[in-house]
Amino acid sequence: MKKIVSILGARPQFVKAAVLSRIIAEKNDIEEVIVHTGQHYDANMSAVFFDDMHIPQPKYNLNINGLSHGAMTGQMLEKIEEVLQIEKPDAIVVYGDTNSTVAGALAAKKMHIKVIHIEAGLRSFNMKMPEEINRIITDRISDLLLCPTQKAIDNLIAEGFENLETQFVLTGDIMKEAVTYYSAMVPKKATVLQDCNLTSDAFILATIHRPENTDTIENLKSIFKALDEISKIHQVVLPIHPRTKKILEKHQIKTQVKLIDPVGYFDMLALLQNCKMVITDSGGLQKEAFFNKKFCIIAREETEWVELVDNGFATIVGSDTQKITTAFKDFSNKEISFEKPLYGTDVGANIYNEILKVLG
Repeated sequence: MKKIVSILGARPQFVKAAVLSRIIAEKNDIEEVIVHTGQHYDANMSAVFFDDMHIPQPKYNLNINGLSHGAMTGQMLEKIEEVLQIEKPDAIVVYGDTNSTVAGALAAKKMHIKVIHIEAGLRSFNMKMPEEINRIITDRISDLLLCPTQKAIDNLIAEGFENLETQFVLTGDIMKEAVTYYSAMVPKKATVLQDCNLTSDAFILATIHRPENTDTIENLKSIFKALDEISKIHQVVLPIHPRTKKILEKHQIKTQVKLIDPVGYFDMLALLQNCKMVITDSGGLQKEAFFNKKFCIIAREETEWVELVDNGFATIVGSDTQKITTAFKDFSNKEISFEKPLYGTDVGANIYNEILKVLG
């Protein structure tokens, strides 16, 4: 039986990887070993988290977190290499754009182990983002690139990947199936609406955590000025990232926004299902808004998910107060069908079949 090692470092990666893990367990043609680098320390990722989410427990937990990018990536390289020496897999699977992603790819490639990159080909074209650097390096050294969108394929072609030995395939976006699977569990698992006294379609969901917004006080003040304006019309609910909370307190930025503690995945899905609209600087939440048929205002200067903007489901506003409030008004009066198949179908099965091919 062929063996793969899946390298995961953050809660969203586990959620997406669980789609593939369920197919692997069902087919029983591949042995999967899961490695948790520990990159994003999350107190909610206890044994209960894995049980509730129907996610296999990692065989290895490297517990590497809270370090600089260089130190973190270096330690991951060392520890992942040790795991690969023990497990001797036929391939490794990495997801997305974290330090865990690039460390896993580098460790495997230097040991002549095949590298499979899920969510390949995405580009923000912003080289100040650590994630952009991780994506580019991982794509370049991977053996199989599994792309979520046609735009991702186009990016790889523009970069000359047709002239490399690397294979790249359009599979669709695995997050779509994760959202579908877990959404069915929300009524039994989520309590946030009751806990926070929220009414369906009566609030705006916001998340702000990226350094370009939190570390530049003018940007943060501008965003919260817009959120305060919007809150005069609709309640704005914001699960507050610890870093964002500290900066608000340090600079004594007061807000009318309803700040709530960070929430688990089921509660976040409940918020997405029941909100009126989404304002975020998160990449993943942009797509989850679409999957839940909600317009998204993107508080960044660019997005990897350009098809959302091109098709009118999202708009890019940066941190500009006026642009944010204008986008809110525009979307409040807009009607559109969210049935457009932007992210493929049978994605987990597509990915599984491509992995089987490359394993030989």
